[in-house]
Amino acid sequence: MFAPNAKRRLWHHARLATMSGDGLGLVENGVVACAGPRIVYAGTAQEFSGFTADERIDCEGRLITPGLIDCHTHLVHAGDRAHEFALRLGGASYEEIARAGGGIAATVKATRQASEEELITQSLPRLDALLAEGVTTIEIKSGYGLSFAHETKQLRAARRLAERRDVRVMTSFLGAHSVPPEFGSDRRGYLKEVCAMLPHLGDLADAVDGFCESIAFTPDEIAQLFDAAAAAGLKVRLHADQLSDSGGAGLAARFGALSADHLEHASALGLEAMARAGTVAVLLPGAYYFLRDTHPPPVETMRRLKLAIALASDCNPGTSPLTSLLMVLNMGATLFRLRVEECLRAVTVHAAMALGLERELGALEPGKICDLAIWNVTEPAELVYRMGFNPLHQRVRNGHDS
Repeated sequence: MFAPNAKRRLWHHARLATMSGDGLGLVENGVVACAGPRIVYAGTAQEFSGFTADERIDCEGRLITPGLIDCHTHLVHAGDRAHEFALRLGGASYEEIARAGGGIAATVKATRQASEEELITQSLPRLDALLAEGVTTIEIKSGYGLSFAHETKQLRAARRLAERRDVRVMTSFLGAHSVPPEFGSDRRGYLKEVCAMLPHLGDLADAVDGFCESIAFTPDEIAQLFDAAAAAGLKVRLHADQLSDSGGAGLAARFGALSADHLEHASALGLEAMARAGTVAVLLPGAYYFLRDTHPPPVETMRRLKLAIALASDCNPGTSPLTSLLMVLNMGATLFRLRVEECLRAVTVHAAMALGLERELGALEPGKICDLAIWNVTEPAELVYRMGFNPLHQRVRNGHDS
């Protein structure tokens, strides 16, 4: 597992939040050691010996957590929708804006017109903002191309971001996001085309996502998509029960989805099915806040069922133009009443589960990849409590500073 000539680094005099077990896994006077990209040890200094480090880093009492994971974003797109935001503040309805060519159609138009390089250029500042707060892994969806050429353009741009920045990028194909204008109201015809795209995605997509909602696709249509994804050997995720109880949570569970995301209106039966299936509940407080929603997700039911809860930015131009995962932590606590340990596990170990990466990421444990966020604080609660404050001291990915 550990290459004999790999660089051996040791971070000491630290307070660790390992995320091992069911809580924060706090360790006083902690040490993290790695050989190359893998953690060799994470625990107390008193119990560690026999390791010769090429480099020793004194953390001077700082807090170390796993590198943060933003497990749900629409980060790659062109343009913005600030003008629509201003119109809504002036009293315009979503329907009025959509009839005037706004809404998702506006982002689809801008994204189709942009080149792959232009998409990368426009997306990098959003990515940089997240990395500056300790994010080491990010999921990025397509969904603003709505044709094979433009969906794959988005996915290629997302992959190439990992060439421009030191970050791990996971991708989701979201062709079933909306019906493009050239299909009119022919939702089924478009869905058939989306299913036909799946075998031709190659290594551009790690998972298939869909939007199951009254304004998007029905549960039966998403079931067709997920059957096609299974045939193509792709894992699935789902935008579920955001605006109504459409049965999305239960549908995601039925197909063994990695996650069901939003879930404001999820039923107890749907959440019970998710718990049995091991499907992660990804909550997106940025969209809840931006849309002025008043129906929070049923967190108490999730707790009772011991569902794994993740949090993510949902970075997108229409409903969550948010590029701060630290702000998401505060929103999760303030709007959804999540506790400190729930918030921090939601962007580490549970976010890794939502991406199918729990064996590699999300906790400070031997054998896992050495992705760290080193903070200029000692109390984990400070990462959740503050707003507009970034205490990141150092970001470490694959065992090296980044």
